[in-house]
Amino acid sequence: MKSEFPNRKDKHIAIVGGGVAGSTAAIHFAELGFKVSILEKGVSLVNGPPICHLHAGGNLYREISEQQCLDLLTQSIDTIRLYPHSLNIRPTIIAVPHSDGGDPEALLPRLEVIKRAYQSLVEQDTSNRVLGEPDEYYKLYSKEALIALSKLVQPEHPQSIDEWTIPFAQHADLEALKYPVVAVQEYGWSVFRLAAVANMTLEQLQNVDVLTQAELKQTHWSGSDWELAYLQAGAQKTLRCDYLVNACGFETGAVDDAIGVKRDRLVEFKAAYVTRWNECSQQWPEVIFHGPRGTDKGMAQLTPYGDGYFQLHGMTKGITLFDDGLVESSKISAQPELPTSLLSKIRNGWRQEILDERTDNAIKHMSQFIPDYQSAVKGGKALFGAQQIPGTDPVLRAADVTFEENNYARIEVVKASSTLLAAQKMAQYWFDIAPNDNVELEHPVTVHWSEEDVEQFAVKLTQERGYPKALAERYGM
Repeated sequence: MKSEFPNRKDKHIAIVGGGVAGSTAAIHFAELGFKVSILEKGVSLVNGPPICHLHAGGNLYREISEQQCLDLLTQSIDTIRLYPHSLNIRPTIIAVPHSDGGDPEALLPRLEVIKRAYQSLVEQDTSNRVLGEPDEYYKLYSKEALIALSKLVQPEHPQSIDEWTIPFAQHADLEALKYPVVAVQEYGWSVFRLAAVANMTLEQLQNVDVLTQAELKQTHWSGSDWELAYLQAGAQKTLRCDYLVNACGFETGAVDDAIGVKRDRLVEFKAAYVTRWNECSQQWPEVIFHGPRGTDKGMAQLTPYGDGYFQLHGMTKGITLFDDGLVESSKISAQPELPTSLLSKIRNGWRQEILDERTDNAIKHMSQFIPDYQSAVKGGKALFGAQQIPGTDPVLRAADVTFEENNYARIEVVKASSTLLAAQKMAQYWFDIAPNDNVELEHPVTVHWSEEDVEQFAVKLTQERGYPKALAERYGM
């Protein structure tokens, strides 16, 4: 299958960094007909930090503005349409324990605004109905309603929000919670199935050159084009391009420094842990227990996969967060400097005893709210990485792309769902190509893969990267 767009191959776009942002930009430009080269220093594309779920409304983030929530909703819908087989379709439950200072009622006005916005997007275009029916975007549960649900048997293939909520009603400590509890259609997102689509699509598109194990060493603007020097398999190589896209994730500042442009940014190192709850035979939703960040009652997050595997976050310094894990750029460098101990985890992996200790902490933390979870065990390697946040506000979650002179742009997404918007903004800024509302028509190669193609490739990636295959397999409806 070929892209149906006019030939724009006389323009050469080089993208440095093959994570979700760089790969999505490469897909977008290549499907538009441009010549694209993507430089990635790893062995395959989209090999970055964990994605637990698609923030289709940003309901986890009580601290962000309503506008950021609406932005995340729109971006998430477009992302689902671009990567439809990467989703795990199941709801997310948001609970506020007594140990948290928040009021669950405070979530409700914003939920209603997001639901109305989703309804409006569906009315504009029925292809936007990717999060279920708008009037079922969220559901509230009283304690009595959860007790009633706890007496039911979950069907083998849960469909309704009630059916998905049964395991939570049976196993969560309902006395520890404030009410109402909210269930919302924020779905799971498999980073491995997303990686599969990106790798397969960019391999198939003839106008893309994917250069893996290629590390950028120098950049030079000649006055009319860019010359990039990079190292691949021990050999020095060069590449000329008309446009340069910096998609280096937490290392975006290093390319800014090489080019000589200033930029404020933060970088935060975070980790999530793969656990296995062997006693679990039910289909769980994702569950968020809110809590004050950085304390021993920090937010706890349970992300379900098949075969009893769950990914855990705990927003405490002994689990997901780290001492000196949030760093900022300086007057002399646009690249925030992580401590050596954290950089070493990214470059060389984890010491076994630290992984064991933090996974154990995560299990104990979750069992405060789901007591039976104490029997879970370590299920594999940590999912970890550093997240960039442009500017100086650590709360920012909806961000996309900024431009400099000499055809240079940097993608600065905080959430992976912002990547298509970033690519569309570059196409509009540089080439005056307005975003097409028909995501599928604009990306025919990307959307043509079957569910089987995607899952098969994704399972292969988990094997190569040393993770359980359940993290690649479809989970949910």
